[in-house]
Amino acid sequence: MSRVGKQPIKVPSGVNAAIDGSNVTVSGPQGNLSLKTLPGMVIKQDGDEIIVSRSNEETMSRARHGLTRTLIDNMVVGVSQGFNKKLEVNGVGFRVNLAGQDLKLSLGYSHEITYKIPETVKLAVDQNIITISGIDKQQVGQVAAEIRALKKPEPYKGKGIKYVNERIIRKAGKSAKDKA
Repeated sequence: MSRVGKQPIKVPSGVNAAIDGSNVTVSGPQGNLSLKTLPGMVIKQDGDEIIVSRSNEETMSRARHGLTRTLIDNMVVGVSQGFNKKLEVNGVGFRVNLAGQDLKLSLGYSHEITYKIPETVKLAVDQNIITISGIDKQQVGQVAAEIRALKKPEPYKGKGIKYVNERIIRKAGKSAKDKA
């Protein structure tokens, strides 16, 4: 039995879960999310808990058990609390501006980069910190990864876009080679 998959999902007050065959719909104060579950998964609601089990012991069903439970749990957390990620822009002359549904970034290139923000995600810019928030954990992480990929942090001076809690391992550089 999957250690993750056998844990029940607690549904907090204010969140409604509807199970219709292989479709799970979760609604809460932040919004609504739905998921079509993978084959071989059995989802049952018991009061304020959702229990995920598998219909057989095939290898694929066993592999999907924990995944399905985690996806449903992420939906419950998303509609009740939401998810957010923070990115930090480091570099001389690097600027970030929010213009409607576009994120304008000056990252040391000869041109300004415009990133189109998906409608399911909200962005906030405070000086050099970009805060990405939304109810879908996968969408929030994908947007953060796409923005970070525009200018990854380099190991010599640390310039670029990085996650706020990310640690960049620095390299010495040319001058350290001569002194050794």
